[in-house]
Formats: sequence, C-alpha cells, structure tokens
Amino acid sequence: MSRSTEHKEGKATVKVVYYKHKTLSDGSHPFVVRITKNRKNRWVSTGQSLHPRYWNDERNEVRRSYPHDKRQALEATLKKWEVRYSDAADSLAMSDEVHDVKAVASKVSDERKINSQFQLLAYMDDLASQMLQSGQVGNRKVYREIRLQLTKYIQSQYNKEDIPFDQVTVKFCNGWETFMRKSGLTEITLSVKFRTLRAVLNKAIANGYAKAEYYPFARNAAEKYKFHIGKFDTSTSKRAINRAEIRKIEEYEPTGATKYDVERLQLAKDVFLFSYFCGGINFVDIAALRWSNIASNLNGHQRLSYIRQKTGGRFSFRLVPPALAILDCYRSGPGNSFNEYIFPILNDALHKTPLQIHNRCNKVMGHINSGLKEIAEVVGITTLLTTYVARHSFATTLKHSGVATGIISELMGHKTEAVTQTYLASFDSDLIDEAFENLL
Repeated sequence: MSRSTEHKEGKATVKVVYYKHKTLSDGSHPFVVRITKNRKNRWVSTGQSLHPRYWNDERNEVRRSYPHDKRQALEATLKKWEVRYSDAADSLAMSDEVHDVKAVASKVSDERKINSQFQLLAYMDDLASQMLQSGQVGNRKVYREIRLQLTKYIQSQYNKEDIPFDQVTVKFCNGWETFMRKSGLTEITLSVKFRTLRAVLNKAIANGYAKAEYYPFARNAAEKYKFHIGKFDTSTSKRAINRAEIRKIEEYEPTGATKYDVERLQLAKDVFLFSYFCGGINFVDIAALRWSNIASNLNGHQRLSYIRQKTGGRFSFRLVPPALAILDCYRSGPGNSFNEYIFPILNDALHKTPLQIHNRCNKVMGHINSGLKEIAEVVGITTLLTTYVARHSFATTLKHSGVATGIISELMGHKTEAVTQTYLASFDSDLIDEAFENLL
C-alpha cells in the first residue's frame, strides 16, 4: 500500500533517447525511454530503432534524408511513448506517493495490461512481446505483419488506433477480407491472416480478456451465419517433382565463375536432397542440425534424431545411403566436433540470439532457393524449385510407392500429427525405416 510523504514527492523526468550504446543486428541503434529520479535511471525499450546514418547528433533529431512518411511515423510513435511515461510520472507525483523509477515503469505496464484486455491491437502487441521473450521469432514476425494489416484497416474504416474485442464481429471480418482483396492477396494468404486473427481471439477468450458471445468464426458447418475460414480452400495443390527429376538433381554438378558460386549451388543441391532423403525435414531444422544429432544404433546403422522446431515433435530414423553421402562431404570439412553445426548455415560465434538465428536462416534460405531455381533451369525441371518442394516430393514419392498415409503423416509431422500421435506406438521402427527405402 502506498504511503504519503511529509514533503511534496518529486516528479521523475522522462525522455526518449537514441541509445547508441547498443547496436542491433541490422546495424541500427534503438530508441529507449529514459526515466530518471533521485539520480537513478531506468530504460524501457520502445521497439523502434534507426540506422546511425539517419541520426543527427548535433541537433539530436532524425535527419531530413530519412523518408518523410517514415520520419513522421517514427516521431509520432516516439512522442506517444514519451507522453505515456510522462503522464505516469505526473500521476504518481500528484498523488504524493513515495515512488522510484521502477514504479513509473510498472504503472505504465499495468495500464497497458488493463487496456490490452479490451483492445485488439494492444493485446497483439503483448502477444508479440511474449513471443520475443520466449524466442518465437518467426511467430512474432507473423503476428506483427498481421497487426500492421489490421492497423491499416482499422484506421481506414473506423478512424481509430485500436478497437475493443466486441467490435471484432462477422461484419468486421467481411470488411477486412474485402479490404485485403483489394491489395490482390491470394486465398492462402487470406487464410493465414484470418487463422492468426482467430488464434488471437481464442487466446483472449481463454484468458478472460474477450467474451465468447462475440466470437465471429464458425466452429462447425451449422454456424452458417458466422465467418467461415474454410471458404478460402487452403488445400491447394502442392508442388512436387518425381523421382526422375530427383535423379537429375543428383547428377547435377555445380559450375560457376567463382568458387563462391560453386559452393552456393552445391549447398542448394545438398540441402534439397538431404531434405528429400530425410523425411522432408524443414530448412530451419536442417540449419539447426549438429553432429550430435547423428548416432549409430546397435546394428551399426546411422540414425538422425532431432526435434522439429515448429511443433516440438521428435523424429528418429535410419539414414539412407544418399543422405549419408551428403553428410560425408561435410564431415571432411573444418570443425566437425560433436556440437558443431553440420551445414555451413549457422555459426555459434555469430548467431546467438533467436532473432539473429531467424534472420540468418531467412537470408540463407533465399540464397538456396535462388540456387535451386538456377539448378532447375540447367537440368530442365519446369517446377519452381524451393526447399519446400523437397518436402512435398518426399511425401508424394512415398504415396505413389504405396506407403500408408499414416506412416507418411508420422514421418513429416503433418497437420494431422495430433491424430497420428495417438497411435504412433503401433508403428514398428523397422517399418518406418523400411519406408525410406522407397526413396531410392
């Protein structure tokens, strides 16, 4: 319980500062709120940053060379942060409560939590913040992108910065769909955005921040008056190539004007084939593989064991000869200790935080997909090759070979994984290992 002072309690000073003592992965410096009282400081991140080439140290402001619209948006956002904490400092000082810099920060945090219980975008910000703290960088990026789309729609149609959960109705969803279709978004993209919005509402209801009676999404076919995400028909045809085309990639020998070009194409080829021969393993999981993930069983067969980052599912299977041959090429390289990464994608010394790892994987995956496009042109494959095509090619090849759908679903950790996990124990490990022989 707060207590009153015998003298007038002083007010904390608040200022937004360009914090040059910290450099982010993209070379920019962050803006932070500095709260000062009794010669003590507390720093609060605003989530905003700026590259030093756009900052004027002498005038302590953003340079005019920074794009005008971005400059205005940045300055407006930083002003809101400063006002928010200044108001909290004023409130505590006027109430004559004994407080410190931590109390000012806590007051704003508590107010944000209260507001987020009733506001859609504020709640999404809290969810994104939680994801950042837990290392879910990919999910956080999706939420932030969709939050931006929702912000544009809400500002355009409602002339507001945010709306309460009870206004996220069927009418709201229909309007947002129309708004996004004008931008030319595809059915699959619309599906992703609405499924994310649905997930936000489900979490808000589960935590008591929103009421189930306003829930706009249909839970079954009978709720025809509600918004049906299934109408976007996300079951689009998956791109896959056949075994003959896989052979073409296997036989391909990278060439290029420089050593870098050859190594880039070789990595693209190896990652694609390794994914194909290893259960359609995702690129982010390939990037994270270490030599400790490879071990020999009692029969002397080498097995790959890993945990899928997206679902947390555990996978273990015997490596077929083509996959072993790829590993042998990298085993002869530098740094093959037990804890070293297998493929030259991540580096422990450079990529330490979840954000750094996420950004690095995105960058390398772009180079690899570019390389796969070049390989496809050389060997005569018309399908647009990406790392994801390897995953679907793996599934299609096994299906055409007569492997049971349940086993394929188990090997890939598909969207029906929750169902297959209930009877995974019935699959004999030898039967699963035998399925991989159909890839050869």
